[in-house]
Amino acid sequence: MASSLTTTSNGTPGSGKTFLGHPRGLATLFFTEMWERFSYYGMRALLVLYLVSGGADAATGSQGGGLAMTAATATAIYSVYVSMVYLMAMPGGWFGDRVWGARKTVTIAGFVIMAGHASLALPGQAMFFVGLALVAAGSGLLKANISTMVGHLYDGPDDPRRDGGFTLFYVGINLGAFVAPFVVGTVGEKVNWHLGFALAALGMGVGLACFLAFTKSLSPTSSLVPNPLSAEERKSLLVKASLVVVVAAVFYGVVVGLDLFTLNWALVPLTLAGLIIPVAVLVRIKRDKDLDRSEQSKMNGYIWFFVAAAIFWMIYDQGGSTLSLFADDKTGSIFGFDPSATWYQSLNPMFVMALAPVFAWLWLWLARKNQEPNTIVKFSMGLVLVGASFFVFVVPMGMAGDGTKVSPMWLVSIYMIQTIGELCLSPVGLSVTTKMAPKKYASQMMGVWFLAVTAGDCTTGLLSLAGVDLNGTGIIALQAALAVGAGFAVFMYRKKVQALMGDVH
Repeated sequence: MASSLTTTSNGTPGSGKTFLGHPRGLATLFFTEMWERFSYYGMRALLVLYLVSGGADAATGSQGGGLAMTAATATAIYSVYVSMVYLMAMPGGWFGDRVWGARKTVTIAGFVIMAGHASLALPGQAMFFVGLALVAAGSGLLKANISTMVGHLYDGPDDPRRDGGFTLFYVGINLGAFVAPFVVGTVGEKVNWHLGFALAALGMGVGLACFLAFTKSLSPTSSLVPNPLSAEERKSLLVKASLVVVVAAVFYGVVVGLDLFTLNWALVPLTLAGLIIPVAVLVRIKRDKDLDRSEQSKMNGYIWFFVAAAIFWMIYDQGGSTLSLFADDKTGSIFGFDPSATWYQSLNPMFVMALAPVFAWLWLWLARKNQEPNTIVKFSMGLVLVGASFFVFVVPMGMAGDGTKVSPMWLVSIYMIQTIGELCLSPVGLSVTTKMAPKKYASQMMGVWFLAVTAGDCTTGLLSLAGVDLNGTGIIALQAALAVGAGFAVFMYRKKVQALMGDVH
């Protein structure tokens, strides 16, 4: 709904035509991100089911035609893939800041993501892994820069419309995530896997077309490269990158030449990198002598939040693997209706859209009464809730042990508990990251927050590669106990953590 207003002298979008009272460029970014999330979550809903699908089943009418992998291998691939998306957010932000600028980086990312989904739409294991790598790389590039471009639309951090703009943007994310499993998931699971992946490519194509068609509505700042590489830095980077590529090519060439190559030669290094890099980044920041005593203390406190977040995402992100496999194999009908396994992936974004306003109101209401839980308590609540969701999961797993199909409502309740935990932990995690970031690393710390997701998912991947059955009752209960225990530990040491946080509350 656009209306004409005057334009500011600096040409910043946000003053001419508006989108629901916000800069018109927000509509461009809203629909770009909505369609990108449609493609991402649509493909993600299919991923594990496609990997484990083998020949067609005459009894159930399932199409088959997947890669016929074990559940453990499929879970490992899924975990590594999701972790790489978040790991790539850091270099994605670096490219936006130092090489291409945010707008050009998002454009390139859109083409890379679309090419990735198109590769997935082609049969064959080789094209599958090429597609997966392209989607992970493109998603990382886009994720790190499109939110920055939303910020460019407003007149600094104090613009009263800024929080509302990011809220609308967040709605676009969840709207795309909600619709995708019903469209991409249904077509992929019930008709043809590759047609489903092709729909994901089409979705990204629509988002990219929206972005390119209305790019003039964005802030001119989005086209700038804030801190461009010098000629010397560019040359050094090209040399180092070329060296890494040559070493990797020679190493894997030898492995293939000796006929030793298996999937683990790719998955294990990526999984270990996803665990080592987050630790290395935190250690590098901690050991920086430019940080003053207060900043060092805050980083010590932040490590508590980082570890807690990694444990949370380790369980939470199994919604697309362990829970998805259970939905496909162990759930029955409800009121005579048998939902598609991919549809359960729509529950989280649905609950986020329904409950986020409730939680926003609740925190304000408690704040007015001076009873709002602080960040540390909210983190402990998130951990306890995600752990509780897996304790609940143990019950239907036990019921389905003899082949009995359980009610889909078990999964509905598990996803709802996890979403409530997410709303306790994720928003405040983003906030505390910006508040506790050392000045020198203010722009990089958001990437550090994403590395918590990488670490959590890579832990899941490493367990799967080590032969741990993540679909077993025992390991589910163990993860639940770990999360609940960590939640109580954070709560018990809350005074110590608060002291480390200094003036951050």
